[in-house]
Amino acid sequence: MNIFAKAILLSAILVLGTTLQPAQAAEKPDFQVVLLGTGSPPPFMHRFGPGTLVIAGGKHILFDAGRGVTQRLWQDKIPLGRVDYLILTHLHSDHVVGIPDLWLTGWLNSPFGRRKAGFKVRGPIGTEALMAGLRQAYAWDIETRMADQKLPAKTVAVNAKNVAAGGIVINEGGVKVTAIKVNHGKLIKPALGYRIDYDGRSVVISGDTKYNENLAAKAKGADLFIHAVAAAKPALLKTAKFWSVILAHHTSPEDVGRIFKMAKPKMAAFTHYVTLTNGKIKPPSLKDLTDRARTTYSGPLVAGLDRMRFVVGKDGVTVVPPRKKEMKK
Repeated sequence: MNIFAKAILLSAILVLGTTLQPAQAAEKPDFQVVLLGTGSPPPFMHRFGPGTLVIAGGKHILFDAGRGVTQRLWQDKIPLGRVDYLILTHLHSDHVVGIPDLWLTGWLNSPFGRRKAGFKVRGPIGTEALMAGLRQAYAWDIETRMADQKLPAKTVAVNAKNVAAGGIVINEGGVKVTAIKVNHGKLIKPALGYRIDYDGRSVVISGDTKYNENLAAKAKGADLFIHAVAAAKPALLKTAKFWSVILAHHTSPEDVGRIFKMAKPKMAAFTHYVTLTNGKIKPPSLKDLTDRARTTYSGPLVAGLDRMRFVVGKDGVTVVPPRKKEMKK
């Protein structure tokens, strides 16, 4: 990595107690996490919609399918059909808007598709209804492609199941995924986080939540703890009440720091930046967020970027930054 790339990286992420390696550092790790998208509803080009890919024991498990998740997968030359499970944290549109693309484009015979089995979706109550509605909405496309392109019905078939907090979502090939109850607000229920355990190592994904000590307890001692974060500049909050309503459904940098302090993960990371802006008042920067979190937490921390990868090894977590051209301030 040259001096220019290092300068961009350091302006974008704050790391303490972390191993940073170039993209080719770890070959074929058995447990890794890729931040496909770290954004929220604003259609920014440098932050696609929320999506986190966990690769463990040969399985590809995608958590949420926000805007652009298919492009991010294919940037890493991962066929959309390679995703074994899609697991949803909750059903807000920014977390599910990419489902039709992942599902139907992954069905195609092209190199970027090629699903070999049905489309497996797990999530909170409402997931089964969501997928049934999508099947009805895209009935014309599905029936037409089966007749015209002879695409098989079995690889577009949807296997959707609602899951509950505390339940085991997946337990296959040594990979166990457990649902965690989180608090995304009084009316936004249910909302889930997830813990992924594999070969004595663990990753926890918060989903969208307010300050939640139950989540901290479930994440205790995790190798990697990925948490959503929200903030706005004080001037913005004075312009309209709804900005404060949005923030009340999420976790401030200081409170994320408190959660990390309780959980004591080997590595902590921000994702799903709900950094509010009206176009005139700029959103908080990544440095603003990490500086605020540092008032309550002093352990290892990285501000996640789209396509950042974490290799969860038996001797620690290695952070692999995005390629130079994808780094953004």
